[in-house]
Amino acid sequence: MPRMRKIIHIDMDAFFASIEQRDEPALRGKAVAVGYAAKRGVVAAASYEARRFGVRSAMPSSIALRNCPELVFVPPRFDVYRAVSKQILEIFRAYTPLVEPLSLDEAYLDVTDNLKGIASASETALQIRARIHEQTGLTASAGVSYNKLLAKLASDQKKPNGQFVVTPRMGPQFVECLPVERFHGVGPKTAGRMKALGIHSGADLRACSLPFLEMHFGRSARWYYGIARGEDDRPVEANRVRKSSGSETTFDVDLFEPKAIEAGIVRMADEVWAWCAKHTIFGHTVGVKVKFSSFRVITRSKTLSVPVRSQAALREMSVALVRTAYPMPEGVRLLGVNVSNLAKGNDPVCQLELGLPV
Repeated sequence: MPRMRKIIHIDMDAFFASIEQRDEPALRGKAVAVGYAAKRGVVAAASYEARRFGVRSAMPSSIALRNCPELVFVPPRFDVYRAVSKQILEIFRAYTPLVEPLSLDEAYLDVTDNLKGIASASETALQIRARIHEQTGLTASAGVSYNKLLAKLASDQKKPNGQFVVTPRMGPQFVECLPVERFHGVGPKTAGRMKALGIHSGADLRACSLPFLEMHFGRSARWYYGIARGEDDRPVEANRVRKSSGSETTFDVDLFEPKAIEAGIVRMADEVWAWCAKHTIFGHTVGVKVKFSSFRVITRSKTLSVPVRSQAALREMSVALVRTAYPMPEGVRLLGVNVSNLAKGNDPVCQLELGLPV
């Protein structure tokens, strides 16, 4: 019988907003949003004081201010957030080499064989959270369980600044009580499809046979069948390979002219290229995203047999892709560029021919 794993999911509490409140005492206790209050601004993060008014990340700034007129907007400082995230990652690695970061503010840790020799995963999580607070002044919440699915679900149970343990005995019953939208891999569209089939909770999902789920959800069926029973055999991947990199922006006014649209695409391509060049990682696939004033989104992408290894080539390909969407049916609110299907490279070399019109 395989050995029972001990998994911790650490999630920093309102990470960006908490750093701003830590560094500026006048913001403590106030409703804070990281982002811009501009007409087309979007909330990147919200303090818990702001969340009480329904302010959430990815919410348009205008709606956030309508919900909370006293909301204080603070420009993001991603260099600071990355530095603090690195500091926290070093704390994790003092306890286990098996750390899988998911973003700047959350990670999985496998502490089955931890470096401190602590017998209890719960005690390990307590010590890690205490060290984070001692060294950064920030709080973190933790979920502790025997797999990644349950650890992540558990970390939401006692937020902020708490932790929750889901034991093997508790696991199946714990997921039965959860709404399906809480499960990893069940997005808004899938949750809607499930509810249309009468599947509202983990218990409802568990009552479905595998053939029934396969008929309605195809290749994802086996995953849904497993999570309804609290099953997840994914390992913590310490060297998880990044799958894509992208950049997007929302404009203060809608764009209508091709010249303005293409200038926006070039700017996003340049931001993506800066990441590629810094990390010497290049993508075989280039994609563009267009969000219209009605919030309708379209995407275009193209995959090459070799990675895109020059800034000029990435610009050219991105512009060519957005041109396939002309004429635009309405004003453009947002543009984005991303690269995926990544490959590690050495010094970039110029690709002179892409076979794309300019």
